[in-house]
Amino acid sequence: MARRARRSLPLLRPAATVVALGGAVLLGARLGLQRQAAIARRRIGKPLGEDALDADRVWRSALSGEPVDLVMLGDSIAAGLGAHRRKDTLGARLAKGLAAELQRPVRLRTAAVVGAESSTLDAQIDDLPADYRPDVAVIIVGGNDVTHRVPVATAASHLGTAVARMQGRGAAVVVGTCPDLGALRAVPQPLRSIGSRVSQQLAAAQAVQAEAAGARVVSLRRAVGPFFLIDPDGMFSLDRFHPSALGYRRTADALLPELVDAIRAASVTRRFSRT
Repeated sequence: MARRARRSLPLLRPAATVVALGGAVLLGARLGLQRQAAIARRRIGKPLGEDALDADRVWRSALSGEPVDLVMLGDSIAAGLGAHRRKDTLGARLAKGLAAELQRPVRLRTAAVVGAESSTLDAQIDDLPADYRPDVAVIIVGGNDVTHRVPVATAASHLGTAVARMQGRGAAVVVGTCPDLGALRAVPQPLRSIGSRVSQQLAAAQAVQAEAAGARVVSLRRAVGPFFLIDPDGMFSLDRFHPSALGYRRTADALLPELVDAIRAASVTRRFSRT
C-alpha cells in the first residue's frame, strides 16, 4: 500500500503545476490590466473638472403653450460634461429639438451626476421634488459601471427600477444604452477590447430591462458609435473621454425621434383616458 501511494504522488505534481501556472497567469493578467487602467487614468485626467455646465432653464420660451418638462438622469453624458457652452449640452440640445418639433417651450431639469453609476439613479430620483411630474425622462448611464466593474445584471436591474419609478411619476422614459467603450483610444489594449465587450454586454442587458419596464430604447453604440470611431478628434472633447459639442449633437439627433414619439404617444394616452 505504501509503495502504491508513493507512485501516485508524481501523478499529482503536473496537475498541481498547471494550477499554479494558471494562477500565476491570471495574477499577471490582472496586474497588467491594473497597470493599463492606471495609464488610461493618467492619459485622460480631469481637464474638464467634475462639474457640467448648468443648462437648466426654459428653452425656446417665446413659443406658446405650457412648457414640456424634460429631466435628464444618469452620468456625465446625461449631465453634458465636455460641452463648453450650455446650449451644447445634451439636455439643452434635446430641449431645443423637442421645442422645435412640438412648437412648445421645454423646461429642462438635470438630475444627472458626473461619475454616477446605475446604483445612484435611485438617489437622483429621490432628490427630485416630491410633486415633480416630468413629461419625459432621458436616462443615460453605464460607462462608470463598466470601469468600476459592477456586475452587468446588477447595473441593468438598477436601470429597470429607475425606469419604473419615473413612469410612476407619469413620465415617458427614453433610455440611451451604454456607449461602446472600445472607442476610447486613450485606453490601451487589451483593456480597451475588454471594456468594449463588457459595455456591449451591459447595453444589451439594459435594453432588455428598460423595454420590460416600458421605456423606449436607443442603442448609442449603433446610433452614434461609428461617428466616434471615424472622427474621434471631432466627436470627443479635450479629455478624449467625454463627447464634444459635435458628439452631443450627434447623440441628441439619435435620441430626439424617440423623445418626440414618446411624448406624442403619452399625450394620446392621456387624452383617451380622459374620455
